[in-house]
Amino acid sequence: MTELYKFLASYEVLIYILLAIFGMFAFRWLWRSWQEVQTAVYSLERQFSSRRLGQSAAISILIVVLFCAEVFIASFVIPGLPLDTFLGTPTLDLISTPTGTLSVEMMTQFANPIPKVALNSTGCTPDQIEITSPNPGEEIKGAIELIGTVNIPNFGFYKYEVASQGSNTWATISAGRATVNEGSLGRWDTTTLTPGDYQLRLVVTDNQGQSLPVCIVPVRIIPLQ
Repeated sequence: MTELYKFLASYEVLIYILLAIFGMFAFRWLWRSWQEVQTAVYSLERQFSSRRLGQSAAISILIVVLFCAEVFIASFVIPGLPLDTFLGTPTLDLISTPTGTLSVEMMTQFANPIPKVALNSTGCTPDQIEITSPNPGEEIKGAIELIGTVNIPNFGFYKYEVASQGSNTWATISAGRATVNEGSLGRWDTTTLTPGDYQLRLVVTDNQGQSLPVCIVPVRIIPLQ
């Protein structure tokens, strides 16, 4: 069922277009069948026309039902689903589970970060996909608010992830399904990680399931005291 919801959400516009095309042909067939019934003279001719009228009416009703079902699911069912239904990787709630969220292998890798941090963000697109706080190379501690922008055409959802500096193993922190303009992307509790140098990245996916260039910002986590 989850895969069906993902399919209906990803191809919502295409489904409407296809249903509209099939609907035009079905209603045209229905109208012509109705005219044939009205103009039929012989009983056998009227019988065949009535049969075609019933078939065209059934198909027309089916298309209307499918259209209404797609509208209902896209407008009421899908918005109420959990965010991780549409994520390709599991979402880790680092805020509510301050310990034990990451695997032992991940924590071991984070415990040995590469000491040098590049002070520039990469892959960010101003006014579309960017993290404005924290700044590149900024020292952070405790729970912080991530500020940035996620505003692209055909927006689907976004998620933000963390990895130790120089690593390609990313852990998802959280996600969102609403566009953001220089506002809060979410919170991040850094106390679950060993102090050191990390990469914070923002991943945005459109409503067709295509991931866009990611915005990566290097940061340094320092102890609370």
